[in-house]
Amino acid sequence: MLNGLSRRFFCTVSPQPWLFVGLGNPGDKYRGTRHNVGFEMIDAFAESLGIPMDTVHCKAIFGQGLVGDVPVFLAKPQTYMNLSGESAGPLAAYYKLPLNRVVVFHDDMGLPCGVLRLHHKGGHGSHNGLKSVIYHLRGNREFPRLRIGIGKPPGQMDPKAFLLQKFNATARERIDEALQEGVAAMKLLTSKGLTESSRCFNTEQKYKHIRVQNMQT
Repeated sequence: MLNGLSRRFFCTVSPQPWLFVGLGNPGDKYRGTRHNVGFEMIDAFAESLGIPMDTVHCKAIFGQGLVGDVPVFLAKPQTYMNLSGESAGPLAAYYKLPLNRVVVFHDDMGLPCGVLRLHHKGGHGSHNGLKSVIYHLRGNREFPRLRIGIGKPPGQMDPKAFLLQKFNATARERIDEALQEGVAAMKLLTSKGLTESSRCFNTEQKYKHIRVQNMQT
């Protein structure tokens, strides 16, 4: 059923599909933690379109649907964060997608909590999930990514411990708002393309970044 439906997207719909991959760790233990906002973005996007995430495919919880007439494939690798590429790489290969149609959603300590950025390409920034994705894409870094700001650890706190903490109430509110902004940006991406959507979205997020910084000073 999965293969037949997926193949029909290619046969009957002219727009090329997008693959959105959210990074995180599986299991209740990690639900709601900073490191799992990539999963949360996938869930928010799926919920906004009524796409069921009820299939396992290439080691990922998987769903598929349409944004208008554009096919989208949604994946949450179940390999644990550091092995995310073991799912993302085979998924991109299975659907024979160029890497500019594969968007990875991930947490980023380099951005304030709730601030987002959409980039055409980049390095891994010491993010182990991204390292794995790049490795399993044969070292290719030319894929878009949606960076989801989670802020920096306070004081001398161990970054690993910070990543596995749940958000406090204020941060949770900012993340929930960011998830909706990210969903809107990804829908715009499917209709307008990466260049136009990222330009508009990143401009909006730049001003949000400035507002957040002013609130913190």
